[in-house]
Amino acid sequence: MARQPTLEFWYEFASTYSHLAAHRIEEAAEKAGVSVRWRPFLVGPLFASQGWTTSPFNLFPAKGRNMWRDFERMAASYGLPPITKPDPFPQNSLNAVRVAIFGQDQDWLVPFSKAVFSASFSKGQSIAEPAAVVAILDSLGLDGTQVLRAAASDANKTKLRVSVEEARSRGIFGAPTFLTDDGELFWGNDRMEQALAWASGERPPGLR
Repeated sequence: MARQPTLEFWYEFASTYSHLAAHRIEEAAEKAGVSVRWRPFLVGPLFASQGWTTSPFNLFPAKGRNMWRDFERMAASYGLPPITKPDPFPQNSLNAVRVAIFGQDQDWLVPFSKAVFSASFSKGQSIAEPAAVVAILDSLGLDGTQVLRAAASDANKTKLRVSVEEARSRGIFGAPTFLTDDGELFWGNDRMEQALAWASGERPPGLR
């Protein structure tokens, strides 16, 4: 029996378009016959290497205004709750991503990740403070305080740094990013279907 192809989904909790991708990738991947590996990481260090101190949507106001309207349109088209812009934007996602890195091999990673995105972009809640992350974990039936404490361990902090360096070494420069088994990189929520098609073996005519 052939092994099911895998698509890596690299996402950042402060990323608007990661929010959209996170809430639709499971259904789309199932239809495509592709397994998804969720890869939380921090995009801030990658931005810093490009000389950016904040989101490009803040650095370039016209681009930012268009993004927020596009974000609202896309969320509505996917049937997601209305968008609420976090204040400040982008939010500090360090505590949340540490938890996600800690939970990478746990069955609660996906529901936790989706709950973080919903808290930030649908409910307008903070995801920055430890108490906010604990509350999300508690809502999933976990011991949020214990999980957050474990996520703050030196070993887990090292895992997070390694994940950022892996992203950098594999050519990732933003979120969401999708990587196929053969290393093909697709950037952006609007490239998710192309990434899934490539992962499943489909190729555009004349392209290998």
